[in-house]
Amino acid sequence: MISLIAYDVQVLEYDIRPAGPDDLDRARAVMLDTVYRDFGTGYVPRWHGDIIDLRDAYVLPPRHTLLVAVDRRDGAVVATGALDSRGPAHPPNPRALAERYPSGRTAQLRRVYVRPEHRRRGLARRLVEALLDFAAADGGYRSVYLHTDPAVPGAEDFWRSQGDVVCDERVETGERVVHFEIPLPARPAPGTAIGTAIGTATSAVG
Repeated sequence: MISLIAYDVQVLEYDIRPAGPDDLDRARAVMLDTVYRDFGTGYVPRWHGDIIDLRDAYVLPPRHTLLVAVDRRDGAVVATGALDSRGPAHPPNPRALAERYPSGRTAQLRRVYVRPEHRRRGLARRLVEALLDFAAADGGYRSVYLHTDPAVPGAEDFWRSQGDVVCDERVETGERVVHFEIPLPARPAPGTAIGTAIGTATSAVG
């Protein structure tokens, strides 16, 4: 049985839920492992500063959220997904993107990472669905944006399955970045199961 209580979405043997205080260190470990292993860059402060301060970046701001996927068998955090209200800044992003996706009206998806041994189980897809529901429930977002490094195995194909490419910098600027827009779902109606669950989680985080 799938439970939507407190915005939990059960995916097989996993729960997806807003990160609590006890989850932050484990979520940070997933993110740091990803930037070292998959990106090959290691920690770069100007790119990854939000990872160090997850609480201020995603937990405290009322229009932001940090979700974790927890393995019910051992309680381990095995995947993350975040959303904030910042659009792509120029520079380093192309000016046209900054104008198209202004901060405050743009929900930016961030840090959708899954540990390798837990991939291909639908976790990234369900994390994105939950983040999109959060963005829709906010009521103030007009678009959903993200960028990805296409050199990360599976990243480009996954995001192409979720939305549309709006800028491929490999072609336009020579940089290894692809920018996407993801369709924003309709706002959940008050009183529905998902609408009530999202509202409860939003109030708890805020």
